[in-house]
Amino acid sequence: MEITTTDFPGLFIIQPKIFEDSRGYFFESYNKSKMGDLSDINFVQDNQAKSTYGTIRGLHYQLEPYAQSKLIRVIEGKILDVVIDIREKSPTFGKHFAIELSDENKKQFFIPKGFAHGYSVLSPSAIVLYKTDQFYNPESERGINYNDPLLTIDWKINPEDAIVSSKDKVLPSLQESEKNFKF
Repeated sequence: MEITTTDFPGLFIIQPKIFEDSRGYFFESYNKSKMGDLSDINFVQDNQAKSTYGTIRGLHYQLEPYAQSKLIRVIEGKILDVVIDIREKSPTFGKHFAIELSDENKKQFFIPKGFAHGYSVLSPSAIVLYKTDQFYNPESERGINYNDPLLTIDWKINPEDAIVSSKDKVLPSLQESEKNFKF
């Protein structure tokens, strides 16, 4: 596995080693012993979602002490995965990072605690799988509006094609959102 750092402290891109031949391909999607600095993460829950083109999910997070680190990958299709750094005093606080993840590039995205997370579906449909190191806790769930004008996120979806849940449409802006993360 090749682990690439980003300009955002703690945010990593993981490219598994892929073995291809006439039968297809094989790769280790997760091997704790090969995760380097991430090997001390103890993943406890896997989540899977299928969505159609134009779906925008997010931007979601859980407050401490239930905050979640996530390891995201796409089993089928293509998404634009987006995170916002919401860790107070972080050098990248309030900034976003985006990466395309797909069944073709097989990249994975590690998101530490203290980031709001969302994605848009760029293919006809997509199946997204992600591991978390904390269980889902509905009382601590929070979010930031995907369309906050101060964030200037290009979701790569025409606004008239966007499919957004009624819950996500009314999430607060970054400034108005409740956060309790320290860098």
